[in-house]
Amino acid sequence: MSATPPAIAEGVTPGPSGRLLSLFDGHRLTPTQRRIAHCLVRHAADAPFLSSVEVAELAGVSQPSVTRFAVALGFDGYPALRRRLRELGPADPGDPGNGQETARDAVRNEQQQAVLSEIANLQHLAAVLADPEPVLQAARLLAASRPLVVLGLRAASAQAHGFAYFAAKVHPDVRLLAEGGTMALDRIEQAVQAGATTLICFALPRHPRELVEMLSAAKRAGLTVITVADSAFAPVAELTDLMLPAAVGSSLVFDTACAPMMLGRVLLQAMCDELPDSVARLEAFETAAASRGLFVG
Repeated sequence: MSATPPAIAEGVTPGPSGRLLSLFDGHRLTPTQRRIAHCLVRHAADAPFLSSVEVAELAGVSQPSVTRFAVALGFDGYPALRRRLRELGPADPGDPGNGQETARDAVRNEQQQAVLSEIANLQHLAAVLADPEPVLQAARLLAASRPLVVLGLRAASAQAHGFAYFAAKVHPDVRLLAEGGTMALDRIEQAVQAGATTLICFALPRHPRELVEMLSAAKRAGLTVITVADSAFAPVAELTDLMLPAAVGSSLVFDTACAPMMLGRVLLQAMCDELPDSVARLEAFETAAASRGLFVG
């Protein structure tokens, strides 16, 4: 499920749950398929002996969903997957094989796997940021755009909302687009007419078809597009002038996006440095917030 699984602690051999998790690594699974994967992990000892109907009942999904899950992992069907599960049986006689977590399993249960995957994504982002120029280039474009258009649909709307909320504290005119449709296309045109030169887009899986339409419209209108995406090869790459990749975690039923959020905050910091009056705006906000008793702490 995660394209870049974190390394297992040195000297630790993964138990049944860990070996199942490694089977799912590298596959982009739907939320339903992840539910099935988690069910198999929770029943690691019994999984090699369960029928597709039994797996479906345990996971609370349909039997065809189990078949599609097996195919998504690269197998001809569930029987082939079950054979593979049997091959992944206990690694040594010390594995009890009774479904109980051992000390070795404890470092790779599904909750810890998700956290470790996010840590790996953040570490990769830190390595990428060793070259600050792409972020600095993006910050200059963001600071110069009046208004600044922020776009993020569906799963990426939370990232767009967060970025726009903080950007508005230092940028004089931020316009958030968190829903698609013809009205959103109108707002892109209105922003360009008002002087906008740059649009920042948060594009996370699963990528909405309407996002492509909106970015196409932005490009036709002459906007420079900066995109924070889960991969440099995201479906919107061809519509992006400056791509800033930050991986998402896919170890849980729903994606986690700590790295894209962090990259957004890094961009905000760099944008503040490019806006000469950002400090004054922040101080003015704090003064107003204090006089209004806006916050309790």
